[in-house]
Amino acid sequence: MHPKTEGILESSLYVSDLSRSVAFYHDTFGFRVISDFGERGCALQAGERQVLLLFKKGASRAMLSPHDGDGQLHLAFAIKFAELAGWEAWLETRGIAVEEKRTWELGGTSIYFRDPDRHLLELATPGIWLVY
Repeated sequence: MHPKTEGILESSLYVSDLSRSVAFYHDTFGFRVISDFGERGCALQAGERQVLLLFKKGASRAMLSPHDGDGQLHLAFAIKFAELAGWEAWLETRGIAVEEKRTWELGGTSIYFRDPDRHLLELATPGIWLVY
């Protein structure tokens, strides 16, 4: 039998303007910086045991670090169904356009929107997957 993991600890996004992205994730989600890597990036607390890494595009190449990437990525954040309407109103007051709202076969709902680097973000209620 193979060894087990305890889930995903970190996810990384590569951004063009680090301070703009830190402000977006702090102001939109309340995520706080828990480690600062200088001009290269930072780590945000994105949940009880979850970290969102923001790296400035190209800043790690000079250090010969494998932490570099490009392109639009996708992240989904879990929310309670009772919080869905509040999130929709919050995004609207912040001027963040919801690109899609979808109800899934298992009864969950997702809303999709973009961050300043056009990464696709999702807020998802239970009922999206068999495991959630």
